[in-house]
Amino acid sequence: MRLKLFYSVILILGVILLAACGEAVSSPTPTTAGAAPEGEATPGETTPAEEGARSLTVMTHDSFAVSEPVIRQFEEENNVKLNIVQAGDAGASLNRAILSKGSPLADVFYGVDNTFLSRALEADIFEPYDSPELANIPEAFQLDSENRALPVDFGDVCINYDKSYFEENDLAVPQTLEDLTKPEYRGLLVVESPATSSPGLAFMLATIAHFGEDGYLQYWEDLRNNGVVVVNDWETAYYTNFSGSSGAGPQPMVVSYGSSPVAEVVFAEQPLDEAPTGSIIGPDTCFRQIEFVGILQGTQQRELAEKFVDFMLSETFQEDMPLQMFVFPVNQNAKLPEPFTQFAEISEQPATLDPGQIASNREKWIQSWNDTVLR
Repeated sequence: MRLKLFYSVILILGVILLAACGEAVSSPTPTTAGAAPEGEATPGETTPAEEGARSLTVMTHDSFAVSEPVIRQFEEENNVKLNIVQAGDAGASLNRAILSKGSPLADVFYGVDNTFLSRALEADIFEPYDSPELANIPEAFQLDSENRALPVDFGDVCINYDKSYFEENDLAVPQTLEDLTKPEYRGLLVVESPATSSPGLAFMLATIAHFGEDGYLQYWEDLRNNGVVVVNDWETAYYTNFSGSSGAGPQPMVVSYGSSPVAEVVFAEQPLDEAPTGSIIGPDTCFRQIEFVGILQGTQQRELAEKFVDFMLSETFQEDMPLQMFVFPVNQNAKLPEPFTQFAEISEQPATLDPGQIASNREKWIQSWNDTVLR
């Protein structure tokens, strides 16, 4: 798979964040770790060859990916037919889960992240489940004390930079958010609008976490005065404006993902010994996103749903995730694949905000950002 195709798939990390701000809800697509070919079972049905097997339906965002052997392992161990329903981006799929409360379209829902977590919990769409696998997951990831939403993975939205640009221009890589307002970095950063882009929203949240609700707009005013470039979406930012992807863009810094340098190596057309891009991972420069799974209220397959949640948190599933969705496992016993151990950098002090604070202020913050930066 080529790098551009990969990012078209994961763009939501969480993508991930905007359907609650008014995006349309797409129709769900049933899959079994991929699009269901014509004639295969739809959620809740079995093919003649699978008569006798139970069925479990899992609703996810469109960025969900898992290897076929891992899916087959769960199915064979539990005599179950697993149906994956991809229901749009993370916000759209959450909307669908909320709208179908009481008559759920699935048994399990995966993909709500910490920016939408409070909305999911307030809607009361999940049944609590104290999975034994939680013992292997650090408390920092366990944001719901009632275990209705259980953490599965995490990833950071960070500023990526083009290593060759900084080397060729003998320019130090900025280390803090404040550095980005210095004259030597004028016009060198491209960001996505938080109103139209998941990483754009995450980066705005990082500035709110760092500067506070009373200070983030002044920071954005300073960035604006220093020539920050704003585009609507990640793909335009990364493949058109960023010099590190095509080598032709005018900006050597872009808001992207902390796993982007790893992906650059994995999907390079020629083998690379070093990632051509890096991530700025100083304190509060990255915003950490955590994704959760929960058992939907009203499931008729509670026992199987529990087993699938356990499976998602197990080492088998957790070790498969990094090269499938380019996220990090939360199970502390899961081993990272070699490209991650070689090329990934994880922020030791990522920016975070309380999910309830995000839910209460998201739209107001975005509108204030628009008024300040796009005026």
